[in-house]
Amino acid sequence: MSPIIRIDHIDFAYTRQLVLKQITLDVDEGATLGLVGPNGGGKTTLVRLLLGLATASRGTIRIAGLPPREATRQGDIIGYLPQNHAIPDDMPLSARQVVALGLAGKVRLLRSPAPADREFVEHLLRVADLADLADHPIGDLSGGQRQRALIARALAARPRVLLLDEPTTGIDKSGQVRFVEFLQGLKKELGLTLVIVSHDLRVVTSISDRIACLNVTLHYHDVPQRLPADLVYQMFACDLEAAGIKPDGAPCSHGRT
Repeated sequence: MSPIIRIDHIDFAYTRQLVLKQITLDVDEGATLGLVGPNGGGKTTLVRLLLGLATASRGTIRIAGLPPREATRQGDIIGYLPQNHAIPDDMPLSARQVVALGLAGKVRLLRSPAPADREFVEHLLRVADLADLADHPIGDLSGGQRQRALIARALAARPRVLLLDEPTTGIDKSGQVRFVEFLQGLKKELGLTLVIVSHDLRVVTSISDRIACLNVTLHYHDVPQRLPADLVYQMFACDLEAAGIKPDGAPCSHGRT
């Protein structure tokens, strides 16, 4: 398979602080890439670059052959589930209306969605196991149900790539298992390419074809089964310390992501 995402020798700096250095990474169409790394390692910055919200200081990124900003603007190439997407409990929208919001970039001003797009929204509600809750206020749904609704919204315009930033935050372990199964089903049915950014190594390794460890530079890019345990220890030493676990012999440095 040919890469749908090509990241070629990119650097990125905030003023004088180098956040990403010489990152080269390809993601094949139809693959699932897990992107992990410590706080301050550059994951959030790379997400912003992939969405066209920032521009690399050096190097190039192409998604389906387009620069990220153009790919995002086109609407049907990349879908995005952000990390922070708190929905007010009193938001006056139903689950169906929230999913249909994903068509906003596809539907012309003052025009209704095409029948095929409306039917696809209904299909996504069924796939997300939300058909019986479609007319319920989004604020009445559980955390896992809201998450599935927001993923359905990200897929309403039928993108080829789905980028998920910390998608299992706030979901308990049993819910995470169901969530992984949900993502795997979506990937198979829709032919998606998935990029999952997460701190949860257990979830990432359970679903990813390949895994990339990022801490300013790319320290590892291969199948999860070969990820060295000592590399995991070194990369996440700061996060362990912040959680009250004091690892020995691993230097910590914090920076912007």
